[in-house]
Amino acid sequence: MPKKVSEFMTRKVITIQPEAGLREAFFVMRDEAIRHLPVTNEDGELIGIVSDRELRRPRWVDESPDIGHEYDLTNDLHIGDVMIRDVVHVRTYDTLTKAVGTILDHNIGAAPVLDKTGKLVGMLSAVDLLKAFQATLESQKANKKKKVNA
Repeated sequence: MPKKVSEFMTRKVITIQPEAGLREAFFVMRDEAIRHLPVTNEDGELIGIVSDRELRRPRWVDESPDIGHEYDLTNDLHIGDVMIRDVVHVRTYDTLTKAVGTILDHNIGAAPVLDKTGKLVGMLSAVDLLKAFQATLESQKANKKKKVNA
């Protein structure tokens, strides 16, 4: 039976609201040791995502005509200014194969996980997928041992 996203996703989801400053988001990500931060509205609905990539080099830096522009991580800019609005997500009931395909197709390091009602219930990161891969390899090794000993 194919493994599901719900078996390997990270269930502790740290979120931020769009009004939060970039500096605040930086410290949340650093303190929680995460690289992706879902953005939710007041009702807890997923409306965006920000990664450490957006904090390190927001899209507008490349659009600035002043090549010497310095980027300061302040709270003058808000998460809503830099977040990705078209959020690629996976569902709890998706197979890991489908989730890996989604993550690879969109070249992202993690995806928010939604349940069947659309509620944010987890995150699935590349690290989570490596853990799933490791569990699969260990399972195959154990099955191989059983066959040899039988």
